[in-house]
Amino acid sequence: MQEHENQFRDFLKQKGLKLTKSRNLVLEAAFKLHEHFDAETLYSHIRAANVSLATVYRTLPLLVEAGLIQLAVRSEGRDRFEHILGHPKHVHWICERCKQVAETDLSSLQEALDAEAKSIKFQIGQITINITGLCRNCSIDEYEQD
Repeated sequence: MQEHENQFRDFLKQKGLKLTKSRNLVLEAAFKLHEHFDAETLYSHIRAANVSLATVYRTLPLLVEAGLIQLAVRSEGRDRFEHILGHPKHVHWICERCKQVAETDLSSLQEALDAEAKSIKFQIGQITINITGLCRNCSIDEYEQD
């Protein structure tokens, strides 16, 4: 059994819930995707196993609360998630025009964030940094239009 499955099973048990076959399929699909995903994308990977879209929508908040996935970005009216267990902390660079999301490692900022948190006696739980602007391709297009 993989670490994420054990963690989810323990979390559900504490809430008086069980790791059903459908919940486990949602969990495994989320961890097989190595990109940002929304509920519909996740559903498209498991619908052949007779898991309903409603089950996907009900399971996603449980996975977030269990600390296994997080809301990465909200784009085009959809929440997009990513799995975070064993995934290094990172910054999301979101293009306002084409909606492309690039990621860079957060480690270069971590020391400064930790120092700032310490100075205000703040205990960091989770760090989410989303920066919006124009990606290289879109900024080149804008520059050429001027």
